Amino acid sequence: MRKVLGKTMLWIRWELLLMAIIFWQRGQTDMNETKQSLGHVSVVIVGGTGDLARKYLWQGFFQLYADQVGKGYTFSFYGGGLSPAGKGTEVLFGILKELTCPSELSAERCALVKEQFLHLAQYHQLKTSEDYEKLIQLIKLQIEQEGMVEAGRLFYLSVPAFSYADIADKINNTCRPSHNAWLRVVLEKPFGHDFGSAQFLSKQLSGRLNEEEMYRIDHYLGKQVVSKILPFRKENKKLLDPIWNKHHIERIEIVLKETLDAKGRIQFYDQYGVIRDVLQNHLTEVMTLMLMNLPANLSNSAEILQNKLNFLASLQYIDRSNAVIGQYQAYNGEVQKELNKTKDYFSLTPTFAGVVIHVDNAQFEGIPIFMTSGKALDERVSYARVLFRRDTFCVQDPNNVQCKSKQIIFFLGHGNLQYPAILVSKNLFKPDLVSSNWKEITEYKDVNVLGLPLNDYYIQSPIVPREAYCELISHVFIGRKDSFISSEGLLASWAFWTPLLDSLAQVFPRLYPGGVANGNLLNFQLRGHQVTFSHEAVVNVIKTGLEENFQVMQGKFRSSDMVSAWAQELVERLASDLLLAAEKAIHEEGQFHLALSGGSSPVALLRSLALNLYTFPWRNTHIWQVDERCVPHTESGSNFQSIHNLLLQHIRIPYFNIHPMPVHLNQRLCVEEDGGPILYEKEINQFVNASRFHYILLGVGHDGHTASLFQDTKLDSHGEQLVTLTESPIKPHQRMSLTFTAINRAQKVGVLVMGKSKHELVTQLSRIKGESTKYPITKVQPKSGTLIWYLDYDALLG
Repeated sequence: MRKVLGKTMLWIRWELLLMAIIFWQRGQTDMNETKQSLGHVSVVIVGGTGDLARKYLWQGFFQLYADQVGKGYTFSFYGGGLSPAGKGTEVLFGILKELTCPSELSAERCALVKEQFLHLAQYHQLKTSEDYEKLIQLIKLQIEQEGMVEAGRLFYLSVPAFSYADIADKINNTCRPSHNAWLRVVLEKPFGHDFGSAQFLSKQLSGRLNEEEMYRIDHYLGKQVVSKILPFRKENKKLLDPIWNKHHIERIEIVLKETLDAKGRIQFYDQYGVIRDVLQNHLTEVMTLMLMNLPANLSNSAEILQNKLNFLASLQYIDRSNAVIGQYQAYNGEVQKELNKTKDYFSLTPTFAGVVIHVDNAQFEGIPIFMTSGKALDERVSYARVLFRRDTFCVQDPNNVQCKSKQIIFFLGHGNLQYPAILVSKNLFKPDLVSSNWKEITEYKDVNVLGLPLNDYYIQSPIVPREAYCELISHVFIGRKDSFISSEGLLASWAFWTPLLDSLAQVFPRLYPGGVANGNLLNFQLRGHQVTFSHEAVVNVIKTGLEENFQVMQGKFRSSDMVSAWAQELVERLASDLLLAAEKAIHEEGQFHLALSGGSSPVALLRSLALNLYTFPWRNTHIWQVDERCVPHTESGSNFQSIHNLLLQHIRIPYFNIHPMPVHLNQRLCVEEDGGPILYEKEINQFVNASRFHYILLGVGHDGHTASLFQDTKLDSHGEQLVTLTESPIKPHQRMSLTFTAINRAQKVGVLVMGKSKHELVTQLSRIKGESTKYPITKVQPKSGTLIWYLDYDALLG
């Protein structure tokens, strides 16, 4: 150790000598300003001989060193790895010799700086707690013998996430500096694969490191254009404020396309897929910077992180209806080969995803945010653009600048434009430069960028391009937290994306050939609030059994009309029947009164109805509840909240046409003395002609109950009551429900039954003649109305 330490001391002296030479070159004035050292910084890259360290990290730390030479700090750099010292040293210095000099350094100075950087770097095996202790003893002894003041210790964990907790434990136990020096630990993504795993990892680390010590890195935040989104918004605030809202923005697109496949990294990729790999982190961060509230102070990291958190909380819930996924055709073969899977194995991991997101706030309400990424696509390009509405129609001069697209593009690189840039359509405004380190581009190539030739944009770009990791490493060094992911922000992002990931877990992605051969196969569109592929895939499918012989079948079930089809066709038929019923009622009475039940049965229907944003007469429709659980409407168990999330928030219906059941009165739930059923009955009598709903939609539970009328409910004791309190055998037990009196007065009653799990129930009901106290659904017998059963083939045929 003494020999190594002696060599290290020599290198430190060389660094001080280098500083002196550089300052002599700069001038005596600079020399006098730096007589007092600001302290010594020890940098440890755990995983220092790995692929990420080879490609980016050592170059980033070399850039940091070059930037800081002569500014009062001294450094030592350690590459940590599992290999023994001899082998690791050889690999490390093979990496360091390939480092390239920053463009701002002259050749002479670059050679001097690089030589000194090599002297200050060494390999150290970091496998056990004893290895970490030896490293820290070396650092301490070096500082003591040179009489230096310690400024801080920077650990960069370039290792798999499963190692974080163990390494953080070692750092916490053996590597903390004195109270006067800082500790900063950089963590590479992925930070979990869903909300639960991210929460577990966060809890593990929080017991070992303080939040202010952790720097969760997303290299997209270091990209020069991304880091200038907030400054661009700030510098051009007066020009952007009038148009940065739902009245002027038509849509937002955030895109990352790759031509490469996943070959060689299947072991990682197949566990994560494109949504976890790109959308949850990189593209979500870009979206957040574009749409979060602009902080008053761009240097206030706490304010920026809090505004990010507030924005993530405003995102509307998404699931599989808001996304499409695909998989390039060769992917599954690569999985079988690299993961040693059998030939009949099929991976459901998506390599392409298109998602549409909406924001639940007054400023951006209704603006669709198209977010997409994929591998094996036609080009490599990454950008985010804001497309504005065009308010001018040109009758004879389409080339007039006012008639062209109005857009702001944050262009991250590649594609037709090879350099990163911010582009603003000339028919919007001329933006101010975001930084003195940026320049305005005035020489235009003969290319188009997203529909416009370059000379139709004001363009600004960095004077000196810098790698993202170089930027972020410098931000770690100065302790700038807003360029990194906070624990709360991480969990908020995963809370948003996890429901979508869960709902897609068993969905088969659309296969696509890859590259330009994809054609229009992956184009997707927004219909209402549902996302679908724009074109049908041409796939050869061998159908088995009777499936290909059935479309929509009509007949009788329990002496009433029956419609049966496969699930999707059945829901579309029911939605169509509801539209006809609504048009008839509005023509005759001016209003359509529809009562919807809770449970899982109507979910698909509500999603389908939400698509009929403009064709369904929502303005003249009243929505009522068939039944409700005795929980606040703000809780996830509320039937009303389900109706709201799946339907009401997506349609244009007057708020006074919505009639939730009053289960929460006087800060109490379903207390008989509060008279909730009486209030709802009065409301029905006030609005519904003869208290006779035009349409009531029911489901059926596995035990034969309907609405919230169960086997043990006193079904015959309600007389002429329209609404009652009931008890359910499953939690939450207390319910409010329409009675059979109200149900059987309706002009039409639809009973929707779907899924193989209901086949046995349907079989039992088909055998029962008349009513049965065991199956309350049998008491649904409209007096002067019509009963229609909607049974999908899974429920009917099993």
